Amino acid sequence: MASQTTKNPESIYDFTVKDAKGNDVDLRAYKGKVLLIVNVASKCGMTNSNYTELNQLYEKFKDQGLEILAFPCNQFGDEEPGSNDQIAEFVCTRFRSEFPIFDKIEVNGVNASPLYNYLKLGKWGIFGDDIQWNFAKFLVSKDGQVVHRYYPTTSPLSLEYDIKKLLGISQND
Repeated sequence: MASQTTKNPESIYDFTVKDAKGNDVDLRAYKGKVLLIVNVASKCGMTNSNYTELNQLYEKFKDQGLEILAFPCNQFGDEEPGSNDQIAEFVCTRFRSEFPIFDKIEVNGVNASPLYNYLKLGKWGIFGDDIQWNFAKFLVSKDGQVVHRYYPTTSPLSLEYDIKKLLGISQND
């Protein structure tokens, strides 16, 4: 479960989360990178397209400063029932994903990860703060500020313009 390191976080760098192996990861380790934070699921109808496109984005931009942080969540239709080891095995074997997979968390409700409570602070759409389904996406700037939230149905590849902008890459490249 993610833990908060300050009472009033000013950025995502004020959080420490658990990786899929149960180790603490201080998000300050990602300072200076553009982050795409996604709640993922292995058995969702959007799993294949999202993981495929997330991998394409990661491959294209990881050397320019993009990091994708995947947080498995079983709150939507029981579509991520496995253990952390099973989830990591599925993602690495089936999709050959190289971006980090974190500890399974909750993104809504009283047991929601403090990181996700922070991510949801913005005024986002007609559904209020709650995450609607698997594969909601948050784009975070190099200084740890949430700059965009995308619906679960948003194609990861459609985020390329926003990612390039935050990375400082010309839109013609």
